[in-house]
Amino acid sequence: MDVFPPITDIEKPDLDGSLVHGLVWAGGVRWSSQIITWASTLIVARLLMPEDYGILGMATVYLGLITLISEFGVGTAVVTLRELSPDHLAQLNGLAILLGFAGFAVSCAVAVPLGIFFASPRLPWVVIVMSANFVVSSFRSVPSALLQKDLRFKLLSVIEGSRALSLAIVTVLAAWMGFRYWTLVIGSITGTLIDTGLTLSRRRCAFAWPRPGSLRHAIRFTRHILISRLAWYSYTSADLVISGRILGEKALGVYSIAWNIANIPVDKLAGVINSVTPALFSAVQKERVLLRRYLLNLTEGISLIAFPASLGLGLVAPEFVATVLGQKWMPAVVPLRLLAFFASFRCLAPMIPVALNTIGESGFAMWNSIAAALVMPASFLVASRWGNSGIATVWLLLYPLVAVPLFQRAFRKMDLPWKDYLRVLRPAMLGSLVMGVVVLLLKRSLPPGRPAALRLTIEVLSGAAAYVLATGAVNFRRRHDLLKILQMLRSPISSPVQSR
Repeated sequence: MDVFPPITDIEKPDLDGSLVHGLVWAGGVRWSSQIITWASTLIVARLLMPEDYGILGMATVYLGLITLISEFGVGTAVVTLRELSPDHLAQLNGLAILLGFAGFAVSCAVAVPLGIFFASPRLPWVVIVMSANFVVSSFRSVPSALLQKDLRFKLLSVIEGSRALSLAIVTVLAAWMGFRYWTLVIGSITGTLIDTGLTLSRRRCAFAWPRPGSLRHAIRFTRHILISRLAWYSYTSADLVISGRILGEKALGVYSIAWNIANIPVDKLAGVINSVTPALFSAVQKERVLLRRYLLNLTEGISLIAFPASLGLGLVAPEFVATVLGQKWMPAVVPLRLLAFFASFRCLAPMIPVALNTIGESGFAMWNSIAAALVMPASFLVASRWGNSGIATVWLLLYPLVAVPLFQRAFRKMDLPWKDYLRVLRPAMLGSLVMGVVVLLLKRSLPPGRPAALRLTIEVLSGAAAYVLATGAVNFRRRHDLLKILQMLRSPISSPVQSR
């Protein structure tokens, strides 16, 4: 099989151009805004205490669950299902708004019991105030999905960048003014308001009362998506629940900051990729050659960035925490290192369920999530006897085993051999191996009395240089193909699925 068909052989170069433009805009805007976001996160972490992050972590466990229910997979259905009529879209828009108000009502009812469960009297009002996000965001669910379906990646990136910039400014000001844990609440609401307002200013959708009979096919699809996401959320939030309930607020704050920092490179890459791949995969869902091609090219690009970022962060975790976060966060070093190593695998996973949903295998993805929801939480509970480090170890050792069936199913349905998939990962793996050897040698050779900031700088610069040299040596064959793709940026792109 030709893993990378020549660009001239591809029947839809307009989709190639849309992909490149989408990645360039999404990546450029998100990574530019991420510099500001990183700076604001570190400033806020120095101003707040671990307990402040612990309170928000408790609220987030519940609010994330209700967010999934209130969204109900409506946005994913709008992007993926090509046969939806304007009337169907209006009904889905009405359904999204009804679910948003329902989510707010449920949150008001359970806020006090949640505070009792977590033994945190400050939690109920945090839950109630943050639940206003459900109502606000429900108005943008379908319009935002339509922008994705129209391949309006540039506009979506600008909206995301505006939201991130405003969020960074507001959180730093609130933390500086002494709002403590309310800083994070204010930032969350501000981001949602800006995102929704900008989306609705550029794309709107009519409203209609949802009729289940008319939406039968869409609801069947959204049911698979919803159950998958609920199961996914149950095990991806179980670590926070167990850390907060068993280990306490402070331990949860430490674990939360370790998780957030370890997954920054992955989450930002996932944000870029998820803003492009659902619409792109949907446009070529009947053409498996193109679907394989886009999956492999995107996988290679992600690995080249995420592998060195995640593995490198794990290697320099002690110096990073001491220099950037301060001594009060030193308990986060071990979980940060473990979670960073895990993130190097996690970066590969998001596109596989998207591909399965696109080719009609949403049911398999749902059952895989259910299986993970049975295995992971029990493992977190057992591992909590070793503290946050034990919980992080479960992610590193067990999650890859749970995710393998997803990859196997997708590859079989797409006629994609494992060797072709591993081939595109080879440059990043070899480069990261060289980088790791260099950093470990430096750790052994640098005098222990050197300041942590100096050690961190030397290790990061040396590791980055080693990675660039190593990947350049093994990846020379691909440069010609990548240059041909980038040449498409010179001409305007017309979307093959543009709709108004």
